[in-house]
Amino acid sequence: MDFFSQQDRARRNTRYLLVLFILALSLLVLLTNALFTAFLWVGRDYNIYVGGSGWEGYLALFSWERFGTIGLAVTSTVGFVSLIRWLQLASGGRAVAESMGGRRVMRQSADPYEQRCLNIVEELSLAANMPVPALYVLPEERGINAFAAGINPTDAVVAVTRGAALQLSRDELQGVVAHEFSHILNGDMRLGIRLASLLKGITFIGDVGHFLLRMGAYGVGRSNRRSESSAALPILGLGLMIIGWLGSLAAGFIKAAISRQKEYLADASAVQFTRDTSGIADALKVIGGFLPGSLVHSARAPEMSHIFFGEVRHRLWDGFATHPPLDMRIRRLDKNWNGQFIQRPEVRYATGPLSENHTQTGVGRAALVAAAMASSLSDQSPATGSSPATEDADFALQNNTTEQIPEALHTAVTEPLGATAAALALVTARRNSKQLEATLNVLREQGVQGQLELVLSLLPQVRALGPGHRFPLMAAAMPALKNMSTPQYRQFKTTLLSLIRSDGQTDLFEWCLFQLLRHYLDPEYLRVENSRPRYRHIAKVRAPLRQVLSVLAHQGNGDSSQAFALACNDLQLTQMTLIPLEQCSVAEFSRGVHTLADCYPLLKPRILKAMALAAADDGAVCPVERELVISVAAVMDCPLPPELSLG
Repeated sequence: MDFFSQQDRARRNTRYLLVLFILALSLLVLLTNALFTAFLWVGRDYNIYVGGSGWEGYLALFSWERFGTIGLAVTSTVGFVSLIRWLQLASGGRAVAESMGGRRVMRQSADPYEQRCLNIVEELSLAANMPVPALYVLPEERGINAFAAGINPTDAVVAVTRGAALQLSRDELQGVVAHEFSHILNGDMRLGIRLASLLKGITFIGDVGHFLLRMGAYGVGRSNRRSESSAALPILGLGLMIIGWLGSLAAGFIKAAISRQKEYLADASAVQFTRDTSGIADALKVIGGFLPGSLVHSARAPEMSHIFFGEVRHRLWDGFATHPPLDMRIRRLDKNWNGQFIQRPEVRYATGPLSENHTQTGVGRAALVAAAMASSLSDQSPATGSSPATEDADFALQNNTTEQIPEALHTAVTEPLGATAAALALVTARRNSKQLEATLNVLREQGVQGQLELVLSLLPQVRALGPGHRFPLMAAAMPALKNMSTPQYRQFKTTLLSLIRSDGQTDLFEWCLFQLLRHYLDPEYLRVENSRPRYRHIAKVRAPLRQVLSVLAHQGNGDSSQAFALACNDLQLTQMTLIPLEQCSVAEFSRGVHTLADCYPLLKPRILKAMALAAADDGAVCPVERELVISVAAVMDCPLPPELSLG
């Protein structure tokens, strides 16, 4: 699956959505004008209109001035409602999950089913080379369903229903979550939020009609004096409700037109992530044989039906379904399916230990990731799940070292104070004895109570970490870092930046660490402006590419000139020369990376591929090169899919 092509297709689908929205809005304007004209025409007893009858009398009421006024009113109302809905949903996936009744799952959760979901999300995050998204559970939903929400991967969340957590085996749940991860990487989430916002504007007219219908009935019932002035309101309200119903049909058609093909793509991507077709195929079979199916009873679910794994409501006609039929999805994954769904007794409570069926290790790529995470610890800790170790640990951690993350260090980063202390310790550990006192003074002045002591306690273990384990440690800390309050995050960010500047210079690792944390945490707490595509052709970014590729070429153990030339040849850039190491600065490198972030989606994978070729020029990707490429990909808002992973 070419995730970058799908991201570009998602951008084109946004334009397609806009065209369909304009057509639907035009239809609503015409219908509203027709309704208002009919309202005038039938107002015979209230002297609203006195004139001819029949079709000619109806047409005689038409007025271009009234048409423009009504059209402007409808367009303004729809636009205003869509904007308000966009602002509500654009705050991140958390707002969507909480509006559905979701509850965030913490690492400290004692529920074994929730722990298993957390482990799966972490495994797939490592497999996708992206930060761990927050996990939510919909505790009141018996149906088997899930969704991913957010504007971009930095503020994404994954949510599963309680039914999915209880009813599915580990392999099946892994397939469902992998399906949602593909929506994150394919760029479907932003399209889904835009779709929900625009369609809310279209269906709002029906809400107005319902309000007028109730107000009219209320006015008639109150007094005879008010009845003459309000008796026409139910007629107008009923008409608007009918228009709103037609708008809902148009909204359903738009959702079906855009969403259904994406579900097939996401199913295929889930197979690519897990290297197994049976997991997601069996999950679909379980839904077919499960009485509640994939139904979701949240009041907001129909509005957001297009972001779910399965249908949230029964439909009399599949023409407006946002998802393909189950049997068609299953047959694309399992060509030998006999047509029988999986019947499984419903699990209603999750108080005991997991059964053998629910603790089996995942398969393929994500299973190796889980095994590697387990083997990276000196002992098995409760926070790491029950996945057994394998000899292929370095595959998941993307490095060739055999050093281990201490258990105490891994445990510390599962809560916010320990996670922030670990990040600060990573910077402090790079200071020599002369610089250390100045660094500690920064912590004394700006650190929160108890943070200095915790940093000092973690410092020996952090110093013992090899470069290949620094970013995996931060990946493990990311969920805890997202649990801070906004004032706590601002304080942490200020302290980290002061710590980096305390020695008067910023080295490459410090830049990578700060950019990685800023990029993935800022959207959780602050309103940030995403980069906008500006550069469609590689020639437009020659200068920043030269800076970035030169810095990367100097980090490896091989011939830097050869590595630089290899990347330039892959990008078909001629007459570009390597910048000498002494002329490479972190400041220029940073400016170059942020310029590359403004490239068009299909240009970014070419750049990342060229960087990967340069990093692997000497036959091995060292941890520093890997950290550099991952940080650049993060700033470019371009998660590394499996085919571009650095091994």
